Amino acid sequence: MKRLVSVLAGVFLVTALLHAGGAAEDEVEYPTDDISLIVPFAAGGGTDAVGRALANAVENYLEVPVTVVNRTGGSGAVGMTEGATARTDGYTITMITREIVSLPLMGLADITADDFELVRLVNMDPALVAVRPDSPYETIHDLLDDARDNPGDISFASTAAPNFYILTIENDQGVSFNHIAYDGAAEAIPSVIGGHTDFTIANPGEMIGQIEGGELRPIAVMAEERLEGLPDVPTFMEEGLDLVSGTWRGIAVPQGTPVEVREVLEEAFANAVDDPSFIDFMENAQLGIHNLGADEFRTFIDNDIEVIRSIVDEMDF
Repeated sequence: MKRLVSVLAGVFLVTALLHAGGAAEDEVEYPTDDISLIVPFAAGGGTDAVGRALANAVENYLEVPVTVVNRTGGSGAVGMTEGATARTDGYTITMITREIVSLPLMGLADITADDFELVRLVNMDPALVAVRPDSPYETIHDLLDDARDNPGDISFASTAAPNFYILTIENDQGVSFNHIAYDGAAEAIPSVIGGHTDFTIANPGEMIGQIEGGELRPIAVMAEERLEGLPDVPTFMEEGLDLVSGTWRGIAVPQGTPVEVREVLEEAFANAVDDPSFIDFMENAQLGIHNLGADEFRTFIDNDIEVIRSIVDEMDF
């Protein structure tokens, strides 16, 4: 009987070792090579700034280089499409923006958030309206009144085409502007400074340097409260306009990326967003941190789809 027990124990031990070996072989060794982070807008804009700061921080936790690759065009659709159709090995990750929701709802892109596995939401920023310092528009009402008197004459430097901020304003106020499309804030802002366009709408972090340098003058922000870094700039709501809008940015990988890879990325980016270097950069650059994990990010996007759909259904564009 003792010999039978010993034999059975040996069989169980060998079986356990074989299973352990098989499990070890199934484990994903990741990452072992450089990672590319696609930023779907031009270098120098807010999305690019967030992407580069995040790439620098996450390298400390992934322990491999993370290189930002700017892929411009289609108001973000070109870069996000490239990211969604990349290999599912975790070596190409993408910064997705609110355009992943607005563009398909407006029938302007085939790609949607469902083409990605979400990793983390990292940022949210309100929309800020700015003009040149010598502009005749002192308030948002000055701008809107002129647009009513001169439909389509006032030139708007658009950071994306179409631009959801300006469409929301036009639809709500019954006005129209002359949209001049640029590939991101990094191109739109200089057009206003140079006198080629009358105003732009971007995020505070995208033009805080030009505001502080006296090259731009903000006149209103589409937020519920005034910004801590720009306390003298009134909100649309203070001006009697019930309009709140902005953008968000997050990290995603192609649909079908192995769960083991996603778990590594989720942990690394959670640490990166909490990293003091990233927090300091975002605060100094007037960029907002909004930190949500993958499941919360999905709920966030689902809610944003309903918000934008309700607005798009009322628009004529």
